[in-house]
Amino acid sequence: MAITPFIRPFFLHRAKVAHEKALKAEMTQRRELAWMMDRARHTLIGEKYGFAGIDSYEEFRRRVPLAEYSDIRELVMRMVNGEKDILWKGVTRNFAQSSGTSDGKSKYVPITSDSFRKNHYPGGADVVAFYLSAYPDSRIFDGKSFILGGSFANELSLPAGVSVGDLSANLIQNINPLVNLVRVPSKKVALMTDWKLKLPALVKASMHENITNISGVPSWFLTVLKEVVAQAGVDNIHELWQNLEVFFHGGIAFEPYREQYRHITDERRMRYVETYNASEGFFAVQDSPGDHGMLLLLDIGVFYEFIPVEEALSDSPHAVPVWEVEPGRTYALVVTACNGLWRFKIGDTVEVTSVDPVRIIISGRTKHYINAFGEELMVHNADEAIADTCKELRCEIANYTAAPVYAGDRSRGRHEWLIEFAVEPEDMEKFADTLDSCLCRVNSDYQAKRANGIFLDRLSVVKARKGLFDDWLASTGKLGGQRKVPRLSNDRHFIDSMLAMNNTDK
Repeated sequence: MAITPFIRPFFLHRAKVAHEKALKAEMTQRRELAWMMDRARHTLIGEKYGFAGIDSYEEFRRRVPLAEYSDIRELVMRMVNGEKDILWKGVTRNFAQSSGTSDGKSKYVPITSDSFRKNHYPGGADVVAFYLSAYPDSRIFDGKSFILGGSFANELSLPAGVSVGDLSANLIQNINPLVNLVRVPSKKVALMTDWKLKLPALVKASMHENITNISGVPSWFLTVLKEVVAQAGVDNIHELWQNLEVFFHGGIAFEPYREQYRHITDERRMRYVETYNASEGFFAVQDSPGDHGMLLLLDIGVFYEFIPVEEALSDSPHAVPVWEVEPGRTYALVVTACNGLWRFKIGDTVEVTSVDPVRIIISGRTKHYINAFGEELMVHNADEAIADTCKELRCEIANYTAAPVYAGDRSRGRHEWLIEFAVEPEDMEKFADTLDSCLCRVNSDYQAKRANGIFLDRLSVVKARKGLFDDWLASTGKLGGQRKVPRLSNDRHFIDSMLAMNNTDK
């Protein structure tokens, strides 16, 4: 029985409301901020900054400083240890373990009951709402969702009742039990920690189901789909899952993997929707099929501020609210959210593609870039260049990272790329030449430094052995469905450790 037509109207109403709120950005955001300050007025942080006496965003910005994780680590750990009313009202039992900080310590992002209720789950519903609005022919609810998630951390010192792990693991653990009737795999399989055991379990759980939609990180889902295709003995996934219609993806850029997805799907029947669901909150979703920009969700318990990227690492950056952003500019994202983060610099950079309503694309990380020679290479430049190179040379990548090589007595500086190929290029030197040319095309600063080879030599490429990046992630304790490799780094900390592993037998 087709049930999607009966459910669709509820979601279409929400899509309409969310879009209307996005068109009233200032009013909507001021209300969200006022609600959060009122909710947290009797917390430690609320009393410190006098939330009860703040009646405007302008006063909030004057009183509350911008924060990084090191500024709130002690308060978060008090929340982990069971103290209530610290950064948010009540006791918090769930924490997303995000990328480690520069001091090597674990980074825990609170997931409060309010952030489950008002942000993360409604954000997921908004994804479906906008999708159904864009595609009237969808039958997404007539089958099951295949949701690929991570797992919980093995933190032996955690207090009883406290859960720390991937955001997706926390979401799966706390989801409405009714949702489990229309999703695979089971909670037990979804939360498995050993990827070598989890992969065959995922294949078994999904093989004979009527899958209509999949959700997860592109690199990890590619591994799963390839294994399903191989086990089923089919040429593409649509021969097995004939009603599969959409991939809701996020976490990393999709472009470097697009060609590989074309090989294992019937591209005439496959749609792709990008989402921005970070550990710190659910922020945006691609609401229009013809627009790569993601609509910023303004009424789900998050207040946004934006620091011009050129000021992102300065000691006194000036943040602006969403109603003051300019199209075409790149900003470091700052959020105040109902998980207890207040004016928190999450480390992502976004490019504003349009205003009224505001749409964004994720352009990279504030600390994941290469600017060793004034080239200002950002992750979105690298993703675009490597995707174009692979398309031109008919090769495919599984993973990559890049870092600078500094000038020596007889050499200029250059970029070094460590790449694991799914399908190798016929000529590695031609690949390096093409990638270098593509970087010049997408980044004028890189092109200027490369001009006539005066300041910067052509990049070099090192071929990674199969499985290197998974092995490296495992060595850091971060192998799993939401864990990812740093694409660019302005120093050689990451790449040197990977090169050392690449030069040893597995």
